[in-house]
Amino acid sequence: MPRLFTGLELPDDLGLSLSFLRGGLPGAKWIDVENYHVTLRFIGDIDERTATEIAHELGRVRRSRFDLKIEGVTAFGGRQPHSLIAKVAPTPALAELQGEHERICQRLGLPAEPRKFLPHVTIARCKGVSHSAVAQWLALRGGFSGGSWTAERFVLYSSRASRGGGPYIVEEAFELEAARGGGLGVGLGRATPRLPPIVGRNHPRFATTA
Repeated sequence: MPRLFTGLELPDDLGLSLSFLRGGLPGAKWIDVENYHVTLRFIGDIDERTATEIAHELGRVRRSRFDLKIEGVTAFGGRQPHSLIAKVAPTPALAELQGEHERICQRLGLPAEPRKFLPHVTIARCKGVSHSAVAQWLALRGGFSGGSWTAERFVLYSSRASRGGGPYIVEEAFELEAARGGGLGVGLGRATPRLPPIVGRNHPRFATTA
C-alpha cells in the first residue's frame, strides 16, 4: 500500500539557505535538502483505490498561487524535543488550501487529522538529544530568516515506511492558478491541466505485493 501525503515544495535557493543550519547538534538526524517540504495533509498507508480517488479529487482543487515566508526556527516536543523545524508564517490562502485537503480526505472516509495545522519545514530529527543542547542550538540561530517564496503548485508525495526524513517522491503535481488583476492569491482559479494519474495498478511503485 502507498504511504501518501500532500505538501508544498521549496525552491532550490530557499532549500540551500536552510541547509546552512545543518550541524552543531550531535545526535541530530539532518533531513536531506531535496526532501524539504511543507506538509499539508498526511494521508498515511492506504489502498490503491483510495489513493486513486484522492489523486482525482486533488485534481479538482482550484486555487490561486500565494506567497509564503519562513519566520525563524524552533523545535517540536517541548521538554523532550524530537524535531527541529523552520516555521512558516500562516496565511489565509495556506489555511484554506490545507483545509480543502482535509475535507477531501474526510469525504473519502479517512479519519480527521487530530493535530492543529502548524505549517513548517522539518530540518532535523533530534529524538534523544537533550533539551539543553537543542535550546543552545536554537539560541545560536535565533536571528535566522529564511526568506519567502511563491507556492505555484502543490504535490502528492509518496514515501517508504521508515523513521522519517525521506526519500519522498512526487507522484502527482497540481498547478495553482496565477493571480489575476492584482488579487491577493486566494480563492478560486480556472481549471489547469493535471498530470496523468500515476497511482493505482498502472504504477509499479503502488503495486500490491502478495
